[in-house]
Amino acid sequence: MTEMTLDNVEHFVGKNLGTSDWIEVDQSRIDQFAECTGDRQWIHVDVERAKRESPFQATIAHGYLSLSLVTALAMDLGFAPKDASVIVNYGLDRVRFITPVKAGQRVRLKLAMAGIEPRDNRQFVIKSTATLEIENNQAPALAAEILVLVVP
Repeated sequence: MTEMTLDNVEHFVGKNLGTSDWIEVDQSRIDQFAECTGDRQWIHVDVERAKRESPFQATIAHGYLSLSLVTALAMDLGFAPKDASVIVNYGLDRVRFITPVKAGQRVRLKLAMAGIEPRDNRQFVIKSTATLEIENNQAPALAAEILVLVVP
């Protein structure tokens, strides 16, 4: 696929930007996220209790951990112009956490560009639809509309 630049970004509207490689969401990553955020709820960090008491029979990743993976995976797919000065998260229009990601499962991102909204000073916002899929699972982990501000 052609690399996205400031000159050709409009050609990507309505197109699939690709599918990332699979990455594992292991217990170590979940534990690190729990430490970083202070969210140490047992369903995320207590492996033995989760096996006994959780309806998922395993610990699960925080929803916001799954969401945080979207940005890095989207960058790998080249979801913004490579020649922009600055690309920053602008927000989310919609996020749905559909299926919990169990510790040890692998996820990947499918991304499509939904639109571009011009701003002042030649800046613009890219809106993309993101689906974080779970390997061997029909339902995705999440679906989101992500927004990034692009500064030329």
